[in-house]
Amino acid sequence: MRARERAVSPRRARRPPRPSDRGAGSVLVVGLVAVVALTGLTVLGGAHALVRGQQLSAAADAAALAAGDALLGWVGGEPCEVARRVAEAHAVALADCSSEGLTVLVRVETSILGLTVERSARAGAADAAW
Repeated sequence: MRARERAVSPRRARRPPRPSDRGAGSVLVVGLVAVVALTGLTVLGGAHALVRGQQLSAAADAAALAAGDALLGWVGGEPCEVARRVAEAHAVALADCSSEGLTVLVRVETSILGLTVERSARAGAADAAW
């Protein structure tokens, strides 16, 4: 009888299991690392787009100046062909090239993060109105 009383005594009764917080720190660390990585990739993507945009502007300026030099006779060759070669050297595509009098207008384009971005530049003889 005593063995039976011990088995059902209130002191020894099984308590229902409590929820445990074990492992919650690991989940939080993984979540934090994921947020930091995503933020870092976003910042790097934005920085790449800014740098590539500046390189595109420099390529447009260089192509326009080279075409202007060819138009004025300082360099041999057709102005738009010279602008195309300079644009290709900068790893961009020459989208448009036109000359009007002693002025050349070029437009270059490239893909930045999947979007087509264009820049234009103008070069040639200085205006007489200065």
